[in-house]
Amino acid sequence: MIERSEVLFIGGRSGVGKSSVALELHWRLAAHEVKHAVIEGDNLDQAHPPPWEHGLAEKNLAAMWQNYRTLGYRKLIYTNTVSVLYTEVLTAAMGDDPLVRAVLLQASDDVAAVRLGGRESVTTLELHLTRSRARAAELEEKTPPGFGESTRTAKTFRR
Repeated sequence: MIERSEVLFIGGRSGVGKSSVALELHWRLAAHEVKHAVIEGDNLDQAHPPPWEHGLAEKNLAAMWQNYRTLGYRKLIYTNTVSVLYTEVLTAAMGDDPLVRAVLLQASDDVAAVRLGGRESVTTLELHLTRSRARAAELEEKTPPGFGESTRTAKTFRR
């Protein structure tokens, strides 16, 4: 019998720490010899012009996950700003009915600005700050109710 896959979706505005949390989880799991993969969803369709209407991220996730599955991986950590809004589409792309957990990380505008300021160039910082604020508002408005009312940080839901 093939073990059911598990996926943890980590979402949140730019600068909130999604990649940092995923990397910390990676090192902790690795220290306990837990076989897992980490996929940065932003890299699956980062192109210009954006290919979003073609479902490229989902197609690339499907191909990558199939390769990991073939090698025996069953645990996935997936980061993407809005991944928590698209868990059904993303899990369908995985093609193996995984157990789903998702977390939405939050940060204030000030915290996100400091974090982004440490990694973005002067040329792109304002663009990233503007996008980060817009995504934070979108996530606040559209995140599923399973995340709770007063705070969405570190709440999980299952499909």
